Amino acid sequence: MGNVAQAREEWIAGGRRLSLPGFPHTVFVRRDGPEDGPPVTMLHGFPTSSHDWAAVVPLLASAGLRVTTTDFVGFGESDKPYPHAYSVLEQADLIEALWRLDARDVTALVAHDYGVSVAQELLARDTHRVNSVTWLNGGIWPDLHHPIPEQKSLSGPEGAKAAQQMDEEKFIVSINRLIGERPLSDDLLHDLWLGARARDGIRVLPSLLRYMAERREHSTRWTDAVRTYPGEQQFIWGPADPVSGAHVIPRIRETVPDAKVTVLSGPPAIGHFPQVEAPDMVGPLLSGWLTGHA
Repeated sequence: MGNVAQAREEWIAGGRRLSLPGFPHTVFVRRDGPEDGPPVTMLHGFPTSSHDWAAVVPLLASAGLRVTTTDFVGFGESDKPYPHAYSVLEQADLIEALWRLDARDVTALVAHDYGVSVAQELLARDTHRVNSVTWLNGGIWPDLHHPIPEQKSLSGPEGAKAAQQMDEEKFIVSINRLIGERPLSDDLLHDLWLGARARDGIRVLPSLLRYMAERREHSTRWTDAVRTYPGEQQFIWGPADPVSGAHVIPRIRETVPDAKVTVLSGPPAIGHFPQVEAPDMVGPLLSGWLTGHA
């Protein structure tokens, strides 16, 4: 796999937990690259954490970019309050609080999966704050989102019970459903599990999954944010993704015809986690794009 991700413990050691002014929860944040570099904000997906970006961030930092990554509330090393009404809107508040702390006028956005919805909300609030967007596999259009069985179970009426029964083996089975033709290492899969499990995180998974209902609730506003965004957009897409894969690509080309679209069709074909499955491909795509659009 070209680029190798830092182990989870090493990734955590490079960041810290912060209390952000005006935001009620303590969150894990990393900043990589030169302080005066063009800013890039990277938004991770469900059910993982900012560690998803670990294999591509060093390349971006070495290109002179100032990269900010964070664990959303309920994920990774950030607070995981329980019970709590988790919301994409609250996660967008978190990112805006980070931006205020950094006192930067604009940033490039890179978003994957759950982070795609957060990015859509941020664009719907203020397009002027974002000077380019890179999208990786995510449910931009709710009618094209195909949840896997575990997501359906966790988000259903028996979600709490399903969470209680979730162990590492079941978690890894669910992740492997999403992966394309490049299997992830056992160590990396274990690290993904540790990030989800940290701070008693498994019990909050059903509450986090209400984002699927939020996508439907805010569908028009969020999809319009992508369609009408005046800045440059790039899509890096794994087609072997059962949730948001090849079936989404025609909609991308139809809705955002001027965007740069890279389909990681291989062989081997890439699935739902392009930056984790194929950092050797995704890293240069991000670096080459962001050095001109951040």
